[in-house]
Amino acid sequence: MVWILKILIYFYLCAGVQCVHQMSWLRCQFTDERVFQNNKSHIETELLHREAMLQFDQKGDAPVSPHTITFLVTGSKLDLRQYVEGAEPEQLECKMRRYSTSGIHVRWPVKGTEEYNRWFSCTLKHTRGLFTLTSLLRLSTDQQPTGQQDYLNWSVIADGQILTTTAVMVIKTQTPSVKSGLSVQQKLHCQFAIDHKVPHMTVEWHWQRRGERTRLYSYNRRAGQIEGTGVELKNLADGDASYTLPFTKMSSEGTYVCSVSVNPLFASLDINLHIEEAPHVFLNVGPTLSLQEGMMQKFVCEAENYYPRDVEIVWYEQDPAASGQSVGTPLPKPLQNTMLSSHRHNQDNTYSLSAFFYLEPSLRDSGRQFTCSVSHQSLRVPIKKSFILTVEEPTSWMFILTVAFIMVALLIILCFLRPFLRSTRRKLLQYVCSEQRIPY
Repeated sequence: MVWILKILIYFYLCAGVQCVHQMSWLRCQFTDERVFQNNKSHIETELLHREAMLQFDQKGDAPVSPHTITFLVTGSKLDLRQYVEGAEPEQLECKMRRYSTSGIHVRWPVKGTEEYNRWFSCTLKHTRGLFTLTSLLRLSTDQQPTGQQDYLNWSVIADGQILTTTAVMVIKTQTPSVKSGLSVQQKLHCQFAIDHKVPHMTVEWHWQRRGERTRLYSYNRRAGQIEGTGVELKNLADGDASYTLPFTKMSSEGTYVCSVSVNPLFASLDINLHIEEAPHVFLNVGPTLSLQEGMMQKFVCEAENYYPRDVEIVWYEQDPAASGQSVGTPLPKPLQNTMLSSHRHNQDNTYSLSAFFYLEPSLRDSGRQFTCSVSHQSLRVPIKKSFILTVEEPTSWMFILTVAFIMVALLIILCFLRPFLRSTRRKLLQYVCSEQRIPY
């Protein structure tokens, strides 16, 4: 019984370790580069897409896939797995590339006899867009730099070769793509980590759109110089370089680039900010409307102040018999005679659009429900506005003329009888007065 209990405890502890470090390897696409001079002495680069494994283990451990290039990431102060905690391996997209320092050689301050380096970049993206991170991997070597551009002397990597590396820098964002409304405060997440205390570091934010690029913020630790606002200086010490937009407007849309540089390395991430403003929807009638049969009416559905421009407005009608039914209710039918106005470009760069139709109602339209449905990418579900139409029978003109004729006739008769009535009243008063003067 004791040994069974020990086995259970062992498996429990192993399961706990797997919870902390959920993955031990990832399949990656390694984009290799072959740089050469063509027959015109121009430098050309051929991209080679190769399979690779990103394996987290100790130096000397056997590769998971012996016939595939293996990037063996050994233990250091930076553990890439803690930056992807909670994600399953199948939810991660892994891409590897060589990294060029443009011929600059700076000894990386770590322990070891081999002071020269070869560099690789590793980008991990969550397939649901929850985060993106880039890490720079260091491969120590005893090959001294030639003083030329390093990509001119990159050594060939064979299939099945094991490259023992360590992660030296990580930059991550949890907001790779952001959707924001207008006039709100928006935070763009960016965090970084370096495997040693760095005296010379630069953190910058840039905004770019349609070929335009503007620096928003810059911090140089060596010079103690700060340009711009939006990043809390006290948070940089903990690796938090998040940028805050105090007030979003239409011109805020674009790509925001968070970058960290430590000579000779530079890492950056793009964060795309999309402005989305939901439409305000109005009808030109109330929730109920009464019309006489045959009375022409224009019905307008207005979608105002939305962005971007693409919007869908559809009018539906539903038969009176279907109103109030919960089971077996027929679907509303789209109206075929609707028309759209042209897009109106507002002063704040939002848009407005209206959809309308004309109706000459009949009695069979009474009780019918008309619904305007507006769909836009800023909405999870369409906005719907409805009204119920009541159609009444028109009042008979013959009846109105008859009543009017009778009233006019009565007025004429009263006009002719008025003198007679006055005379009769006067005689009656004289008679009453004469009777009162006779003594008894």
